[in-house]
Amino acid sequence: MWAVYLADSRPMGEATVKTLDSRTATPSPMVDDEATAESVHTGQVRRAPRSPRRPRIWFEILLIAVSYWTYSLIRNAVPEQRTQALRNADWIWEAEKTLGIAVEQSVNHAVNSVTWLIVSMNYYYATLHFVVTVGVLVWLYRGHPGRYAAARLVLFSTTGVALVGYYLYPLAPPRLMNGQHFIDTVLVHETWGSMASGNFKNMSNQYAAMPSMHIGWSLWCGLVICAVATAPWARILGVLYPTLTLVVIVATANHFWLDAVGGMICLAFGFGVSYAWYRALPHRLPRLVLEDPNRPQRFRRLLPTRA
Repeated sequence: MWAVYLADSRPMGEATVKTLDSRTATPSPMVDDEATAESVHTGQVRRAPRSPRRPRIWFEILLIAVSYWTYSLIRNAVPEQRTQALRNADWIWEAEKTLGIAVEQSVNHAVNSVTWLIVSMNYYYATLHFVVTVGVLVWLYRGHPGRYAAARLVLFSTTGVALVGYYLYPLAPPRLMNGQHFIDTVLVHETWGSMASGNFKNMSNQYAAMPSMHIGWSLWCGLVICAVATAPWARILGVLYPTLTLVVIVATANHFWLDAVGGMICLAFGFGVSYAWYRALPHRLPRLVLEDPNRPQRFRRLLPTRA
């Protein structure tokens, strides 16, 4: 059958062809190939995001367990270097005084005067750091599997670069400084609000305050929730959680404000690593993984084609 095609007068790259009976035909693959080749030649190619794979529960549990064990092992194996850590703490404190933000001592003493509040903060510091982070990972795994791996890579990269900070810059927390009269709220109120205080102090590196992973992890949770959740109340909690965590780490004299800045920088690095690998931020990736590329496609829906 003979057919005469009329070229549509559209810009290049949007070309379609029509038959005499006004039906639109499928664009020729040659047109797409030529457009792609021209884009490559002009350097205007934008790489598509890397296709996420469906996470496997057994692998994720094993990965998280091994990663946290490795993180704890390396963090606690870093030489404590008490003298240098105290010297760095004095420098941080003087720097904050120069910047006019050295209010940690005032916050520490004010909150410590309210027993129920400071005890609650001690337990907050000890538990939510892990509970909320794991909870967000589980939520992503179940509800947003297409975004899970990219978000997990952000968290792992953030934690990994923090280890470098612990090694290169030992820092004593405010509660261990000499002559500054900070209150170790865990010792005073006899709670177990920190692995670096009380009976657990010999199990953890006392001088790994910079950067603050309480801020790095809580801000990761907050950003992920705000970017992915649809319920307004969930987004509000996503904003409140890292904000309250910042108040807690200062009130309990476990960190300086600048430790929180270090945690934010580490998180920015983590997002950069994830973006470089997936070529998109986690919330920009598809929510669901429709098919596993490792599994053979046994069934494929065939669409009718016209001759």
